[in-house]
Amino acid sequence: MFVAAIERAAEFTRPIHTIFRFFGSTEVHPGAASLFFVNADGWALTCRHVAEQLAVSEQLQPRYQAYKAERAALAGKKKHQRERDLDRKHGFGRGHVVEIKNNFVNCADGPLNVVMRLHPTLDVALLKFSGFTALGCMTFPVFGENGGDLKQGRFLCRLGFPFPEFTNFAYNAAMDTIDWNQQGQQQTPQFPLEGMVTRRLLGPAGAVEGFELSTPGLRGQSGGPAFDTQGRVWGMQASTAHLDLNFDVDMELLREGSKKRVKDSAFLHVGHCIHVDVLKDFMRQHAVAFAEG
Repeated sequence: MFVAAIERAAEFTRPIHTIFRFFGSTEVHPGAASLFFVNADGWALTCRHVAEQLAVSEQLQPRYQAYKAERAALAGKKKHQRERDLDRKHGFGRGHVVEIKNNFVNCADGPLNVVMRLHPTLDVALLKFSGFTALGCMTFPVFGENGGDLKQGRFLCRLGFPFPEFTNFAYNAAMDTIDWNQQGQQQTPQFPLEGMVTRRLLGPAGAVEGFELSTPGLRGQSGGPAFDTQGRVWGMQASTAHLDLNFDVDMELLREGSKKRVKDSAFLHVGHCIHVDVLKDFMRQHAVAFAEG
């Protein structure tokens, strides 16, 4: 059903690879998000929460470097107490992320500058790539012309990168930092997921801001397009909601010859997407060219 549409969407959808580590740890954790280009000028759409994470990664680097410099200068009596005071001063402790680094994969060649435009209330952001020698995209999406045509029962597909398999990163003990390298796998396979439009999502004033799909959006698909069988984009995956089915189970079952007590609460996980009309309005506000039809 979506074979040709997925191939088309793959031409303008790209992954954002992320690596991060926690305070006091040398273990590197991978993650991913999605974006999709909308024109040859280097404009792309993603979620605001994805863009905000990109901004946080830039802020963390100098903050952690300042922390390490102060810690290295500590000496003398009560050093351990002063180290704990320094941890609190900089807001670092168990479970806190201290380093995040991002990689825009196959987005552009050459030097790269990225400027972000965040929607003031909704989970939408525009990224403007500039300074590149060549954009890594030659085909761009066509957005649905009439948002009112997006009704219950329409099937859409989402494309993104929810299961990070890239391994081209490591912890550098000499520099006490995480970074990218040329070893390991540099790509992560794309993952499509279909769903039926179940409900419209309304804002406080009653305006349509998004729509719900009958299947969940997966971590890593945030910022990826939601499109029909013709490849037309009708929205963008943003989050997942968990609907309580009120099917609580508490029963005794036989498992491998032994009795086992099973307790479970069932939820329906549904995807929440930003509506095409919101995306187009936001692009118009920033004079970003796009195609619709």
